[in-house]
Amino acid sequence: MLDEKMKEALNYQLNRELYSGYLYLAMGAYFEDEDLPGFGNWMRIQAQEELSHAMKFYDYLVQRGSRVLMAEIEEPQSEWDSPVAAFEHVYQHEQMVTGLINGLVNLALELSDHATNNFLQWFVAEQVEEEESSSGVLQKVKLAGKSGSGLYMLDQELAQRVFHPPTANE
Repeated sequence: MLDEKMKEALNYQLNRELYSGYLYLAMGAYFEDEDLPGFGNWMRIQAQEELSHAMKFYDYLVQRGSRVLMAEIEEPQSEWDSPVAAFEHVYQHEQMVTGLINGLVNLALELSDHATNNFLQWFVAEQVEEEESSSGVLQKVKLAGKSGSGLYMLDQELAQRVFHPPTANE
């Protein structure tokens, strides 16, 4: 059974993962409206990843005999000044999520909850990947600037992204 503080913190993280999915769907809609469907695809895939992360928290709470509590999901931002501004937001958001995951690890260590610490290590590694991915796209968007041909080529690249759900062993 999980400590009450840990259960509350994991439920909060579940909500933040759902919010992340919601935010990336809002960004996908923004990019679709900007006639950048490849960028929209990248965001839809990102939303799917976040929803799969939420389900990992959901399943872990259930596995540990704790109640999953579904809280309200706040409305995300829906407009950005440019593709660069949107991807700066993505990168900043992923850094914030990394901070939340690190806080969960710190709490697990404080509570000597080794099982939860072990569970969270997947997310620690995942956040390294998330920050690297979002930073990489941000750099490409900055390089493309306002160049129509540069954005078109990047849009074609981002359209190729495919969702790969985590395996049961991850």
